[in-house]
Amino acid sequence: MPVAIKVSEETFTPRQQAVLTAALDLLVENGDGLTMTAVARRASCSKETLYKWFGDRDGLLTATVQWQAAKVRMPVVDRSHLSARTLRLSIEQFARDLLTVIVGEVSVTLNRTAVTHAAQEKDSLGLIVLENGPLAIRRRLKPILEAGRDARLLRFESSEDAYRTFFGLVVRDVQIRLLLGDKALTQSNIEANIEVDVKAATDQFFTLFGAKASNA
Repeated sequence: MPVAIKVSEETFTPRQQAVLTAALDLLVENGDGLTMTAVARRASCSKETLYKWFGDRDGLLTATVQWQAAKVRMPVVDRSHLSARTLRLSIEQFARDLLTVIVGEVSVTLNRTAVTHAAQEKDSLGLIVLENGPLAIRRRLKPILEAGRDARLLRFESSEDAYRTFFGLVVRDVQIRLLLGDKALTQSNIEANIEVDVKAATDQFFTLFGAKASNA
């Protein structure tokens, strides 16, 4: 099982960020076989420091996934003064971060490796990625959706169902096509269309769950 670490999910020191970036780079280059020795060498630090910060290899992997997932920022809203405009901007920003991170080479490699490990029951990387990636990202947005519902700007019965719909609208089939190596889907083409895709997904989400649309 993943080892709990004391480092905050979204707050790492600059030195820790450099170590976690080195670990991500190694995952992209090698796709597997990440070791404390290799990370220490790449990040120019001692293994003792890695063990002190992260506990063990699973702890390092957990922090690495958390660092990557933290790039999808949690929207900051004032629940007592939430307007339709600020809610929409917050959800749009979240969608932009989500799509940008998911289509990146790091996330694609990390997910491919995690799926392979899970299929082989090789180690706990699959569970680490699931808990600290997709599920952690989900937990960041659901309170914002619920705040929108409390302010009567959104209407839905389940924030879980609303989030799943939102995720599907934003990501569509892009992630699975990248994971399967669809050559027709180039990185430059995806990145060039992120803004258009994000705005379209946000429009569709508010069409489905916006309070005015629900009352029409």
